[in-house]
Amino acid sequence: MAEIKTFAAVRPKAELSQRIAALPYDVYSREEAREQVEKEPLSFLSIDRGETGLGKGADPYGQQAYEKARETYLSMKARGMYVKDECPCFYLYELTWNGRCQTGLVALASVDDYLSGIIRKHENTRKEKEDDRTRHVDTLNAQTGPIFLAYRKRDGLEKIFREIKQTPPIFDFVKEGGVRHRGFRIADERMQQEIKKLFGNVERAYIADGHHRAASAVRVALKRRKEFPDSTGEESFNYFLSVFFPDDELEILDYNRILKNLGGMTEDQLLKALEQKFEIQKEKEPVRPREKGEFGLYLPGSWYRLKACREIRKEDPVEGLDVSLLQREVFEPLFQIKDPRSDPRIDFVGGIRGLRELERRVGLDAKAAFSMFPTSMEELFRVADSGALMPPKSTWFEPKLLSGLFIHEL
Repeated sequence: MAEIKTFAAVRPKAELSQRIAALPYDVYSREEAREQVEKEPLSFLSIDRGETGLGKGADPYGQQAYEKARETYLSMKARGMYVKDECPCFYLYELTWNGRCQTGLVALASVDDYLSGIIRKHENTRKEKEDDRTRHVDTLNAQTGPIFLAYRKRDGLEKIFREIKQTPPIFDFVKEGGVRHRGFRIADERMQQEIKKLFGNVERAYIADGHHRAASAVRVALKRRKEFPDSTGEESFNYFLSVFFPDDELEILDYNRILKNLGGMTEDQLLKALEQKFEIQKEKEPVRPREKGEFGLYLPGSWYRLKACREIRKEDPVEGLDVSLLQREVFEPLFQIKDPRSDPRIDFVGGIRGLRELERRVGLDAKAAFSMFPTSMEELFRVADSGALMPPKSTWFEPKLLSGLFIHEL
């Protein structure tokens, strides 16, 4: 069963929450992060991206950047911008966007659950990104960005959450994209025990977003276990900051593909090649796929609906994904794109940007765009349960969890 643990969060003073909270560190480029901090000096990006407080030529991965992040964090605490709860608590984090509400339990997850596979992943991590967040957590002695975890819904928790949301929130504001963020503290020990009891029925949890943050938290824990061989396993570094969401409240958006060139083919030649594997219908409006196995194709001035022929579909958890089908049947054989993670000819556009963004890119710096049917939560669970990994850029979760609202000190 997935273990959850209470903790005494460090969090912004209520009146500063909106100014401090920021989108995850990796959403921004170096220049965008600096611009955000210049516009809002209290932005948590000044801690998440320590180089924003140094000169323009500063190395974002140099130790000076991590030391600056720690200095900024301690300074904001000393000036009373952050408060630490006096007792261990659970918390709720509610996000409302486009008429849809999702409520997560903010708690500590177990490093050992990650190592044993009770907490499951579906993506590979990159060493350089792991190294960055490992040094950040280790230098700050704190975890600042929550891991976004999903679990299969369990009866009983929703009723408790509704009751908790009748109490005054610890923050309530609207941020980028019109997302409303609300937080609630659960200090009552009776209610904490009831939540733990109900959560005991959750067999496993799945990383939806935050694979690098999770892997980095685990690396710090293993490092400290070596440094403190007499540790009991109950120390704070053996747990990592997480938000657990029931799967029925989550939505995965499409993660669309852009081709920078057609590999020497003409548009007619591309359509002719695709006819061997897809039913093709020209459309007057932008194509948003209606079901699994269906794709939109945009060539300059024209949209097409592609439906994969039955013989190229697979039942395997990974090979059956639409992103795998497109890679296997189109990108690799027609364009020799073997590794979409690193090939410069392919780019990815999150569904939050809409289909018009695909048209814009094809008119700007690309030759073709493919719109995708979103990966489902059940597909994510199947891949993770099989011990396999998804292809890169398979899932786009929206809305994003903000950093800086809950901090777990080690």
